[in-house]
Amino acid sequence: TVRFKHELERNITIKLGYANAKIYKCEDERCPRPACYKAYGSGKEDSPLCDVPGFENARMKLLRHVSFVDCPGHDILMATMLNGAAIMDGALLLIAANESCPQPQTSEHLAAFEIMRLQHIIILQNKVDLIQENVAINQHEAIQKFIQKTVADGAPVIPISAQLKYNIDVVCENIVKMIPIPERNFISPPNTIVIRSFDVNKPGYEVGDIRGGVAGGSILRVNQFIEVRPGIVVKDENGNIKCTPIYSRIVSLYAEQNELQFAVPGGLIGVGTTMDPTLTRADRLVGQVLGEVGSLPEVFVELEVCSLNHLNLPTA
Repeated sequence: TVRFKHELERNITIKLGYANAKIYKCEDERCPRPACYKAYGSGKEDSPLCDVPGFENARMKLLRHVSFVDCPGHDILMATMLNGAAIMDGALLLIAANESCPQPQTSEHLAAFEIMRLQHIIILQNKVDLIQENVAINQHEAIQKFIQKTVADGAPVIPISAQLKYNIDVVCENIVKMIPIPERNFISPPNTIVIRSFDVNKPGYEVGDIRGGVAGGSILRVNQFIEVRPGIVVKDENGNIKCTPIYSRIVSLYAEQNELQFAVPGGLIGVGTTMDPTLTRADRLVGQVLGEVGSLPEVFVELEVCSLNHLNLPTA
């Protein structure tokens, strides 16, 4: 999910990344686990053939269609991470096997899980291909000790190599078994938290080719009229904050490269609108709420915040 030049140069996540995937299981009960579990991109057919040797004629059953949000781990990007955590049903906590545990960002992620009340957590001990077995075992024990009496207490710790795709089938199995599908509300008016917004138009576009802004979020249908709150936020001559909601219409819905006519709760989609692209450029709508006209909550300009001292966040 690392896409931007400055992210590639520094090999870190700065903006929220996102990707969709489908998780399958071989329908032949004799197919050995965890190899019977497989993940593909969201464009994959719903019933592909199994690729486990000896079971090539068996079909695979689609179990989950999931969206992943790649959140930055560095403390200076905590606000970005919390914005992504707000829309999650579960979490994969990535810990580098070639570093000591805990790192400061690991503690901060656990604090975010507690703030967001995330209960379904899987810990991935990544980069095990870069260290010796005894080092991996020692760090595995350090992780288990670290998560005791935290929100992640009892979470499975899976050694993996994302680069070599080692144990990815185990991760797929645990996602299916450890992170249940939450009960969705298909009756109430739709609303979504905007986690990314951008202008898809490139310099030099003809006026007739210019498209509206894109907001990343979930839910809604094509041709629906929408409202974004708080919208445009400015200060008047007296220094008071004034919020003006933005009204627009949905012209396209995309899940990665897949064009949709409607979307239901439980995934990430790109919402193309007739909105002025300058309003969505460079994540300007991040943190705002998008939904059906007249259905969104009132806008508050003042909040009372209390400290959660029991989190015991590490000092610098």
